[in-house]
Amino acid sequence: MVAATIESVLQEDRLFPPSPEFVKQANVSGPAAYQALCDEANRDFEGFWGRLGREQVLWRKPFTKVLDESNAPFFKWFYDGELNASYNCLDRHLKTQGDKTAIIFEADDGKVTRITYRQLYHKVCQFANALKSLDIKKGDRVVIYMPMSIE
Repeated sequence: MVAATIESVLQEDRLFPPSPEFVKQANVSGPAAYQALCDEANRDFEGFWGRLGREQVLWRKPFTKVLDESNAPFFKWFYDGELNASYNCLDRHLKTQGDKTAIIFEADDGKVTRITYRQLYHKVCQFANALKSLDIKKGDRVVIYMPMSIE
């Protein structure tokens, strides 16, 4: 009987560089820029996340405190800020990326469905209007019980 050998890749050190086209549109330009971000986050994580929160998120009411640790372990990030998550995740992308794929869904049977930002926006608006027609208001709680699906 011949003993088989197993190559251990527990310590992964291979690099898979992105294409030049991808690098042109990336937020992080390469390994050095990535390491600089990691170093900044390790050096001053509250300042790091505060900077990203100000630069990358549109706030209705800007936050004044990045992290509230007064009731640990129940930390509160950006506690006094107010934002519209739907706007930040969807609406703000319509003008420049409306026809770009926002969601790729693969059903249990393997069927793949792609939805663009514009299509998703219309579905979200349709659902919001359905909730309004049921007299659902700010502060009301709504529970949705449904299977995993594109809807």
